[in-house]
Amino acid sequence: MSAVEDKPAADEPLAPGRSERRARRAARAAGLPPPQPTIIRVLPAAGPARVRPRHWGLLLAFVLMVIVPVATSVWYLETRAAPQYASRLGFSVRSEEIASASDFLGGLGSGLGLGSSGGRDSDILYEFVRSQEIVELVDRRLDLRSLWSRHVEEDPVFGLDPDGTIEDLTAYWRRMVRVAYDASSGLMEITVLAFAPEDARAVAEAIREESTLRINELVQTARADAMIYASEDLDRAIERLKEAREALTAFRIENQLVDITADIQGQMGLLNTLQAQLASALIDLDMLRQTAPATDPRVTQAEARIQVIEARIEEERRKFGPGAAGAGGRSLAATVAEFERLSVDREYAEATYTAALSAYDLARAEANRRSRYLAAYVRPTLAERAEYPQRLLLIGLVTLFSFLAWAIGSLAIYALRDRR
Repeated sequence: MSAVEDKPAADEPLAPGRSERRARRAARAAGLPPPQPTIIRVLPAAGPARVRPRHWGLLLAFVLMVIVPVATSVWYLETRAAPQYASRLGFSVRSEEIASASDFLGGLGSGLGLGSSGGRDSDILYEFVRSQEIVELVDRRLDLRSLWSRHVEEDPVFGLDPDGTIEDLTAYWRRMVRVAYDASSGLMEITVLAFAPEDARAVAEAIREESTLRINELVQTARADAMIYASEDLDRAIERLKEAREALTAFRIENQLVDITADIQGQMGLLNTLQAQLASALIDLDMLRQTAPATDPRVTQAEARIQVIEARIEEERRKFGPGAAGAGGRSLAATVAEFERLSVDREYAEATYTAALSAYDLARAEANRRSRYLAAYVRPTLAERAEYPQRLLLIGLVTLFSFLAWAIGSLAIYALRDRR
C-alpha cells in the first residue's frame, strides 16, 4: 500500500493515544462509560498562489506612481533642465569702537576695540536679503526678470515667468538666492544661482552693495537716535538762556541801570560821606558853643547845617526801604531783589546751557566713535562649471518620495480590505 493510502482521511478518527487509553482504563475501573474519542480535523494544504486583479492593480500603481515620475524626472533633468551656475558671497556685520583721549588717560589698554555687532544688525540684514525690498532694488539694477527667464521656454520648471508679479519674483528669488546664517557668530553666506556665471556674480555683487548701503543707513539712524535727546536738551537750554538774558536786559532798560552793584556802592558812599560831614559839623558846633554864646550867628548856622545833613541822610536811607520809590516806581531794595532774582535765573540758565552743550558734545563724540561696517570674508566668486540643478539628488528624492507614496497607499488599501 502506498504512503497516500496509509494516511487516514481527514474525517476519520485517529488512533487513540496513550492519554486516551489511560482514561478508558480509569473509566472501566470506576464502572463509568468510556469517554468519547477526540477527533482532530486536519485542513488540506494551501494551493499554489494565483495572480489576482488586485495584484495587477498594485503593479499598475507602482508603474504610475514610481516608474513614470522617476523616468520623467530623469528625462527632464538630462534633456530640458538648463545648467545653473553658483556665485558665493560671505560677510559679517562688524562694529568698531575707537577710544578717546580721556579713555587712554583713564585706563591703559583701551586702544582700538573691534567686535561683532551682537547679532542684532546681522538679524536685520538677514531679513533684508530675503525681503521684497532688496528684490526691487536689485531688479532696478540688473532686470532680474530677463536675467532669470532666458531659458523659460525649454526649462519651464527652473525658469522664471517674465510676466509674473513682484510676489512671484520674490518667491523665485528665495529659490535662487540661498542664505545661510549663523546667529551665534554673525557670519552670513549667500549662494546665488543664475544661468550664466557672470549673471550670478553680478547679482551677488548687487546684494553686497545694497547690504552695505543698508548698514550705513542703520549707522546713521543709530547716530541720530543717540544725539536726538542731547540735541533737544541743548535747544531747551539755549532757549532758556535767551529768555533769562532778555528778561535781565529789559529790567535794566526799565530801571535805567547798567550795574546795580556800582549804584549800590555809590549810594552807600554818599551815606558814608554825609555821616562824616555830620560828625564834623557836630564837632564844630560843640567847639563854637564852648567859645561863643548861644545867640552867636555862627552857632545858628552850624545848627542849621547839621539839620540839613541829618535830613539828607534820612532821605538817602529812606531809598533803601519800602517807604520811598526809586527808579521805575519801586524802592531800591525791591529793585535789588528783582535784579538778584533775574541774575540767579541767568546764572542757572548759563549753567544748564553749559551742561547741555557738554552732553551734546559727548553724545556726538560717542556716536562718532561707534561705527558699523560690512566685512566681506568671501567676495562674489565666478563659477567655471554648472553645479545646479543637482540631478542625482533630485532623482533620488523623487524616487524616495514616489516609492513612499506608493507603499503607504498600498498598505492603506490592504488595511481597509482586511477590515471588511
